[in-house]
Amino acid sequence: MISGESQQPQSTGNPFSVMSPSERIQQNLLSINYDIHSACSRAGRECSAVKLVAVTKYAEWPWVEALSKFQLAFGENRPQQLSERQPLLPHVEWHLIGQLQRNKVRLALEHAALIHSVGSLKLLKRIYEVATELRIRPRVLLQMNMSVEISKSGFAVQELVSAWPEIVRMRDSVHIDGLMTMAAEADHPEDARPAFRSLRILRDHLITRDDSRNAGLVLPELSMGMSGDFVPAIEEGATLVRIGSRVFMGLQPI
Repeated sequence: MISGESQQPQSTGNPFSVMSPSERIQQNLLSINYDIHSACSRAGRECSAVKLVAVTKYAEWPWVEALSKFQLAFGENRPQQLSERQPLLPHVEWHLIGQLQRNKVRLALEHAALIHSVGSLKLLKRIYEVATELRIRPRVLLQMNMSVEISKSGFAVQELVSAWPEIVRMRDSVHIDGLMTMAAEADHPEDARPAFRSLRILRDHLITRDDSRNAGLVLPELSMGMSGDFVPAIEEGATLVRIGSRVFMGLQPI
């Protein structure tokens, strides 16, 4: 988080003053981090336990460059755009948060510090194969469809539980960091809370299994919550929040 995270953002003075993209982004980050700090305080959590992943998928490149002065974890949806942008800002921790096709696995592994969207056993097996070939151990999150929506990707709960012994056996070539979910679209952030709570409960169940303990799997990461619902996500245990529109709010296309 940027400095001043625990302070209420201050007014910029003249409401008609023109802010540069860098100034606007910094102001937006102050507001986001204030909300993160408040949510952590209510939940009795340390703010350091929550990482903001700024979603840059629709952001123009000058905005991304400006953002990199204040924020060092970015999220991209498409492997191709990730591969183009990551070398331009190699000091940034780039995450892949969008759907990943099996034919793009190699590209993703070459550029992503963390893949959030491993939503099927077939995809995980492909990652395992490529990682073994490349002699790397990538970090991944298993994407869960907690809202049971046909339009959303991810494991169903029972599907994951049934596949868990096979997943555990892949730990030597794939570092399974935790779980990810997207809540159903809703009019109120509180409507997302049950999905976030269910993901935390599922994670807590998985780490108590004998096979998980024997393999040393602790699943520390819960990636859940976006611009409209990250506050209840943090209150329910999110460690990674994926926020895009609020980061670039108020910026005009170039």
